[in-house]
Amino acid sequence: MLAGIAITLISLWYGQNHGLLPPAVSAEAAMVDGLFNTMMTVSIGLFLLIEGALVISVIKFRRKKGDTEDGPPIHGNVPLEIVWTAIPAVIVLIIGVYSFDVYRALGGFDPEAASDPGAGSVTQVAMLPDGTASNLVTPPKHKGGHNHMMALGVGAFPQDEGRPADVNVDVTGLQYAWIFTYPESGITSGELHVPANEEVQLNIKAQDVLHAFWVPELRLKQDAIPNREAELRFKPTVPGEYSINCAELCGPYHGAMNTKLYVHTPEDYDKWVQEQVALGSESQTVAIAPSDRTEADYLAPFAGQLDIAPDAIAQLHPHQ
Repeated sequence: MLAGIAITLISLWYGQNHGLLPPAVSAEAAMVDGLFNTMMTVSIGLFLLIEGALVISVIKFRRKKGDTEDGPPIHGNVPLEIVWTAIPAVIVLIIGVYSFDVYRALGGFDPEAASDPGAGSVTQVAMLPDGTASNLVTPPKHKGGHNHMMALGVGAFPQDEGRPADVNVDVTGLQYAWIFTYPESGITSGELHVPANEEVQLNIKAQDVLHAFWVPELRLKQDAIPNREAELRFKPTVPGEYSINCAELCGPYHGAMNTKLYVHTPEDYDKWVQEQVALGSESQTVAIAPSDRTEADYLAPFAGQLDIAPDAIAQLHPHQ
């Protein structure tokens, strides 16, 4: 009993004080951290229990000096095997339900979007001038409130469902950079700038291969998929500079595909937007590249922001 109490207390303490995660800087991080801490608590408890039993068995049941007899012919213990199979099964079930609840609370559960890209569309019958009928398909509502194909990913909290985000940013992942476009202001940048304590929605897509947008401090990650828009919606809470990484192996320069997230105070963010609009230079506010431009041409204005050597950009080939 004392050993059980000790294991429980140690597990609970370490589960809340492991120090393995970077600082949390988003409203969504608390739920993710709670899930991670729970898994750490269970893992440490199981580790201490199993390794403790092994160490005790090695010491207590080791062969004594001069003992040359065979060990007892034990062929198994059915009740024990049922117990150590049932307990992990229950633990996995509980964590699975907890994980699903966190994912749903973050706005990630959208069975319509997951099963059918066109789900939720409204079909209307229209009469054409020649007297024939035609089906018109109206695109469904996006999770963030926009009228286009439903996106996969983490959307708004359920209580905010249908409310437009305060800031919308179109994110394009390509070998080997992230490009951020602000539709409302026309700004395009190699870095992501957002205001603190406001809802931010990223509309993420890939130009060539699979990428994954990941900011550890936000506790959020979302795949960028070619020909399929994904959504990531969050509320940053702590102004600062954070690293944006690609978490999907996307080619030989995958490790260098990173840039910065800058979380500003609302006042500083408005100042940044005004500066970019006023600057109007190609390096800060270029239009989306037309289809006949190569990736090297598209990335060249952003070389300084993305910390990519010009010779590396020159080696890029257009995606076939």
